[in-house]
Amino acid sequence: MQYTYLLVNFFTIIIPFLFSFHPKLKFHKTWSAFFPAVFIAGFIFVVWDMYFTHLGVWGFNERYLTGVEIGNLPMEEVLFFFCIPYACVFTFHCLNLFMPEVGNPKTQKIITLTLVAFLLILGLLNFNRSYTAATFISFSLVLLFAEFILKINWLSRFYVVYAVLLIPFFFVNGVLTGSWIEEEVVWYNAAEFMNFRIGTIPVEDAFYGAMLILLNLLIYRYLLNRKTMSQKITRKAHAL
Repeated sequence: MQYTYLLVNFFTIIIPFLFSFHPKLKFHKTWSAFFPAVFIAGFIFVVWDMYFTHLGVWGFNERYLTGVEIGNLPMEEVLFFFCIPYACVFTFHCLNLFMPEVGNPKTQKIITLTLVAFLLILGLLNFNRSYTAATFISFSLVLLFAEFILKINWLSRFYVVYAVLLIPFFFVNGVLTGSWIEEEVVWYNAAEFMNFRIGTIPVEDAFYGAMLILLNLLIYRYLLNRKTMSQKITRKAHAL
């Protein structure tokens, strides 16, 4: 049982990793953008995780852990912030290759503003619940930054892809929160979230996961675009 969380991480990443080298997908060729992105985003979330663990907002069941720790976090929890983004960014990469255009700028803006309003209202109404407030308000700010500061044109595509990702999300988080096993791997302080669950999963987890993946994608796509522009400039220079 002590390898449960480690195995969840392993089975999350193994198939995306193996298919990264598929000649039609070639995700491995984007690793130079992905790895800096996952380390930057991962650092932010690990610091957040450490702080909330320190406060007792959530914690971990030693029964399902190897016992190796990084700071006050189990090693498996730190690996989570690499394995989950890898699988999700890989999925976005694959679907982006074959998915037709989704929505338009006006529709994207309406969806984003509606989601931001929903998140801010719930976050402010639950300001005394640290997990709810921090997740909803932070995610709303990331969405506003993506839509109005970065002006990215693929947020609609992200919404569709994340809807697909919710299927494996409910399986992975279901295991971590106690579905299909005797006890939860990750426990939550009932005073710090809304206590609305989908099965065993706090509803906040779905938005926490969306923010984690979006932040990874924002950095990843930025670095990827910068690399592409650099290659184009180099080719033009060589042509001259």
